[in-house]
Amino acid sequence: MLQLPERPLQRFGLAALIGATGVLCFAPAGLFWLAPLIWCGLFALLDRAGSPREALLTGLSFGLGFFLTGVSWVYVSLSVFGGMPWWLAGIAAFLFCGVMALFPMLAGGIFKRWQPERFWQQALFFAALIAAADWLRSWIFTGFPWLAVGYSQAPPSPLAGFAPLFGVHGLSLLIALAGALLLRWRIGLVFIAVSAGIGFALQQVAWTTPVGQPISVALIQGNIPQEMKFRPEAFIRTLNLYRELIENNPAQLTLLPETALPAFFDQLPPTYIDALKATAQANGGDLILGTLTGQGERYWNSAISIGSSPLQVYSKTHLVPFGETIPAGFSWFMDIASIPMSSFSRGPDVQPPLAVAGRQVAVNICYEDVFGEEIIRSLPQAGILANLSNTAWFGHSLAQPQHLQIARMRASETGRPMLRATNTGMTAVIAANGSLQAVLPAFTQGVLKAEVRAYQGMTPYARFGNLGFLVLAGLCLLASQLPRRRQRLFR
Repeated sequence: MLQLPERPLQRFGLAALIGATGVLCFAPAGLFWLAPLIWCGLFALLDRAGSPREALLTGLSFGLGFFLTGVSWVYVSLSVFGGMPWWLAGIAAFLFCGVMALFPMLAGGIFKRWQPERFWQQALFFAALIAAADWLRSWIFTGFPWLAVGYSQAPPSPLAGFAPLFGVHGLSLLIALAGALLLRWRIGLVFIAVSAGIGFALQQVAWTTPVGQPISVALIQGNIPQEMKFRPEAFIRTLNLYRELIENNPAQLTLLPETALPAFFDQLPPTYIDALKATAQANGGDLILGTLTGQGERYWNSAISIGSSPLQVYSKTHLVPFGETIPAGFSWFMDIASIPMSSFSRGPDVQPPLAVAGRQVAVNICYEDVFGEEIIRSLPQAGILANLSNTAWFGHSLAQPQHLQIARMRASETGRPMLRATNTGMTAVIAANGSLQAVLPAFTQGVLKAEVRAYQGMTPYARFGNLGFLVLAGLCLLASQLPRRRQRLFR
């Protein structure tokens, strides 16, 4: 029997410690095998809680430890680059993590309030609630699904084989169930072994297949310091740097990071754009660059293609609250934070892939690739996914490797290669099965060159989105509660 502290305050402290340790399951540590043990600890604490109120506080403590450790980079963006006083940035970061901690708190309270009597039902109920909390966090208040439990099982975890079926939230359910079952360690170990075996077998299934010949790609990592990015005196130097890197690294498809050219596209020197276009045409391909587009008082965070194909534009749809859009009633917050260009307009929800280098490429910008159901909108037309990012806002933190891990999950879910062109890291080529084909070290200047093939076909997740997960979670909830309800009907 697992020994836990007797006093509730001690158990709350243990919950926070377990939550903080849970961050090791994710990149850069990547201890994916640790995840069932972490959520076993949370399940045990909730199971031993004396009341729903104690379970609520246990879930809150776990969430605070988890998010204060895992998304500490929020403080960096507000204080170092947002210009906030350190104390105010600390309060804002704590409140943000506190809001995120409400989701495991809610799961914990509901679990204790309606906790079944049988162990296997408790395990199903716990798993469904933990996964549902992650799913709810992925869309409410525009969504922030960062560090969803399932991301810990991105490749190389054998459980990544389930991603093309049920997506990241299905993996959250699987890990939470494995953790709960570990409280009866023999049952838990058998379940994990069987799940790992099935996951490995699923990884051998060719859900999608390559089509056409490989194309050469060059992903540019400029490593422009965030504090210099929008300074007028650095503008020409930035343009010259990217032009040099592009000309010295010919490829059929070249990608620049998000807002690599920090100005409105129609205000860039025409001769500069003509030179970039001529270089792309000489390589028999195209260039996709991150820049700004505007019309009247509206402006967009965009990716524009130039070269052999006609000019095409993708404008970011899912904007970052407080970073790119101002929620109603929070204009005072933006007056304190010195974040440039913080009131973008949203691009259309559905935008066609960019037809470049003879391929259909679905572009997403920054943390748009955190939202799996938005990425699959471009399928099956798109054969390649491409992400343009600038995580320099978060300094030397966990954000860069965590974001790369998220992108690997998107590749696994869709069966499509993902190209990542970032300003400071981590620029990478991800294979269609989610494995890393090549990656540049973070905070270095360089160009990543590779050969990439487009893929065709649809994984179950790409076809149905989170529907499969929701059905699975619903069945778990039903199985966990149905016998109790049946007894009540016959009283």
